[in-house]
Amino acid sequence: MAAFFEGPPVGFVQLRTVCVALVLLTAPAYARDEAFSTSADFALIEDFDSGAILFEKNADEPMPPASTAKLLTAEIVFRELKEGRLHLDDIFDVSEKAWRDGGAHAHGAAMFLAIHSHVRVEDLLRGLLIESGNDAAIALAEGIAGSEDNFAEIMNKRAAELGMTHSHFANSRGKFDPSQHVTARDMALLAAHVIRDYQEDYHYFGEKDFTWNKIHQLNRNPLLTMDIGADGLKAGDVADGGFAIVGSAVQDEQRLIVVMNGFKSATERSEEARKVFNYGFHSFDRRMLYGAGDGVGTAAVYGGESDEVPLVTERPVTLFVPRGETEKLVAKIVYTGPIAAPVEAGKDAARLKIWRGDMLVVDAPLKTGASVALGGLTRRAFDAGVELAGDAVRRALKRQ
Repeated sequence: MAAFFEGPPVGFVQLRTVCVALVLLTAPAYARDEAFSTSADFALIEDFDSGAILFEKNADEPMPPASTAKLLTAEIVFRELKEGRLHLDDIFDVSEKAWRDGGAHAHGAAMFLAIHSHVRVEDLLRGLLIESGNDAAIALAEGIAGSEDNFAEIMNKRAAELGMTHSHFANSRGKFDPSQHVTARDMALLAAHVIRDYQEDYHYFGEKDFTWNKIHQLNRNPLLTMDIGADGLKAGDVADGGFAIVGSAVQDEQRLIVVMNGFKSATERSEEARKVFNYGFHSFDRRMLYGAGDGVGTAAVYGGESDEVPLVTERPVTLFVPRGETEKLVAKIVYTGPIAAPVEAGKDAARLKIWRGDMLVVDAPLKTGASVALGGLTRRAFDAGVELAGDAVRRALKRQ
């Protein structure tokens, strides 16, 4: 019997409706604009500070990343630099493969590295991010991992660590491969991480040009030449996937991240990118739901002195509502529970999810707002009985 009370039965996902005054979030009472659309096959607009989703289209469907895969290559380099395993002045050799498969001979974007030359990591970074050099991507991959195949393994491990659960990488440069795919949501997650965690390196994305081997090239990101406040990140195109962009811009102290893919031409990509950023910056009413540390609800506790623990926000929670929008908003607290006592304060425990119509627009982490000590034997026995009964009901419902 004692062992029986050591922990709760198999956890299950609980959904609890949040008592948020959603009626206060309705938009101003003027005519609603016609529903926004884009010709992109895949699209997502995210507010950087809050993580709120403003618009999405096929955001969880697989798509070829093209050269936007170089964002993860750059992230791995930035991480090596940040953790001291790599330095900007370190020298990498340019192999025959980097020269042949990634250089001018391959008829793709290139830094025009000379075969068997020796190049500083910082120069390779600029060649990667400004010129989108496939030769630079291969040289960096080989310098870090010994081969591009080994580097692809690092990419997939790193993608998993970052939470890019629907992405798989086959090479450092984005060369088309049937097994290589990402999603718009995963790429937005990666972009937000790079902007937030590598502020000292982010400037490389916004540099307008770079000269190497006496060849001057402009930054291949078309957003940088627009008057929309853009300062990064990466464009790409692939014959089997169309033209893509992962971009970020700032206006009036608001930063947006935009991911789009599947365009038929570079011109269409530029025109739609401008339209999408303008929509994101100018078509929403912003509502602050909770400040950092505010209480949102509670989670059930198993075997504790209290049968619940308060849940608080980790950071401010903001909702963006399209002007004139009247779609229903639904908010729920989602967690696996009940949570086993003892419970420490400040631990990740749940997520606040808010849907606007069918679109998940807020997915914010919640932490425990207090500690809950382990309850006495009688309390634990009672909780065990309740959970056994609940588990029996759930099993019965599954059999129906």
